[in-house]
Amino acid sequence: MGFNNKNVDITKNIKVIEWLKSELLTTVASLFDYLLKGAKESQEAILDVLANVILVTYLLGKRLGLSFESIDSKIESKIKLGVVEDHKIEKWYGDLSRLLEHFKRR
Repeated sequence: MGFNNKNVDITKNIKVIEWLKSELLTTVASLFDYLLKGAKESQEAILDVLANVILVTYLLGKRLGLSFESIDSKIESKIKLGVVEDHKIEKWYGDLSRLLEHFKRR
């Protein structure tokens, strides 16, 4: 009986992964559509879509065996690297330093 439950869990996990991949693509497509329409779209709609991209990415990582903490840690290390390497977005706007401060406050 344990073998059947394991197969069901694996199958269910694969279906969820496929659904999350589809959701991620759909959400990114929505973001591109909003950005194409420009100023007509509200900041709230864009905020909602960006939050959904982040949410789905975390959930997909979890289904692929990654912890939320490991994802956060990898993001933080990439931010630090961008600051050290003086990435263009950091040089031009200081966004990476601000994002690093955001991570440290949490």
